[in-house]
Amino acid sequence: MFLAIIFILVGFFFLVKGADIFVDSASGIASKLGISTLVIGLTIVAFGTSMPELAVSVTAALEKANEIAVGNVVGSNLFNLLVVGGLSACIYPVVVNPAIMKRDWPLSTLAAGILFLFLIPDLTIGRIEAFILLVCFLILLYIQIKHTKNDESSKKDEPRSMPKLLLFLIIGITGIVLGGKLTVEGATSLAKALGLSETLIGLTIVAIGTSLPELVTSVVAAKKGENEIAMGNIIGSNLFNILCILGISSILSPIHVEMTALMDTGILTIVSLIFWFACKKFKLDKRTGSIMLGTYVFYMIYIILR
Repeated sequence: MFLAIIFILVGFFFLVKGADIFVDSASGIASKLGISTLVIGLTIVAFGTSMPELAVSVTAALEKANEIAVGNVVGSNLFNLLVVGGLSACIYPVVVNPAIMKRDWPLSTLAAGILFLFLIPDLTIGRIEAFILLVCFLILLYIQIKHTKNDESSKKDEPRSMPKLLLFLIIGITGIVLGGKLTVEGATSLAKALGLSETLIGLTIVAIGTSLPELVTSVVAAKKGENEIAMGNIIGSNLFNILCILGISSILSPIHVEMTALMDTGILTIVSLIFWFACKKFKLDKRTGSIMLGTYVFYMIYIILR
């Protein structure tokens, strides 16, 4: 069991450090190519901070640890929304960009709802469902880039050379892949040693660990008053997690889950919908943030006791 914990901790280190290097290098490359920082924030930063989830879920799917693959995504999305979003709001009131409220947040809620519907008939995400998720992801990516491609206001110079940026991009990806493998192996061993289900491990330890990049990015952004980055990163990551990560994982190996995964996906859909309405009606400030954090605490108690 001690070795399993060491694997998880070392895996988290490689995941977080690898994601940090990946995001930094990818942003630099995008700047070199003349892509605006707004597009970078909506896509590369949000997707980059979700690379740990991608590494863990794909590895879990290939190793047939399906409960970890789905639990990691659903758990990470709940953690992103309730803890990362709630903590960011507690630090500094978040003014959510109208585009996020009108387009990205409803789409994130819809994505969770679609996943819930896919799981209802046979508790399985097959290759057809996976293909649909990936097509939805590509359409979303096209829409986001199309709506921001004319934004020239926030472009910046990049002093580093392209070969150096590419080298660090590869280093970042390598760290993420290695971290993902170590984390899955450690989490699976820990679940067996403690007699816990892979679902519980995936929803708690793995989900929180792989969400550390989102937590650091959004909290730092909130402290700096960078509201668009704070919520854009959260919602963008949640969309990427469901549409791309589960899409790729299920294409590689169809994922069958237990009934608890269906219930957790339903909770994610309801929570996303409730707080979307709440943020439309009220400010995303310390009060709302505290309610979000409290909701996550109740959810954690529920999944541990069930």
